[in-house]
Amino acid sequence: MVAPTKRKRQTKHRGNAAGVVVARGRTGRKPTAEEKGKTDKKTRDRQNRQARMDRPPTWQGAFVRALTASVAVIAVGVLLLKMKVLVGIVLLPIVLIVYVPAGYYMDLWLYKRRMRRKSQRISSGKVGP
Repeated sequence: MVAPTKRKRQTKHRGNAAGVVVARGRTGRKPTAEEKGKTDKKTRDRQNRQARMDRPPTWQGAFVRALTASVAVIAVGVLLLKMKVLVGIVLLPIVLIVYVPAGYYMDLWLYKRRMRRKSQRISSGKVGP
């Protein structure tokens, strides 16, 4: 007599001649109304992105983005262009002075354009992103 295996039974799949495996449909209990109301990850991510795009730009966000970009530019200059580190440190505040307002006003322009288009869609009766 052979001992039974400890593995759980795998769900059955049907394969066709090309080898494509098709999973069976839902075989468990039907989801409750509360479970049906939950949004999937893709929808939730889309809603989060929509909410983030609808927030007006801030100087703090522009500063963080400019700091990241300027450090990257200086790093490229030091590593690839063989620029001296001291020169990069001196250039950092100068690049920040240029990048922060440029980034803020670009974000502000994009935000206003987005809000203008959104209001036009709402007034024309079209609903969506």
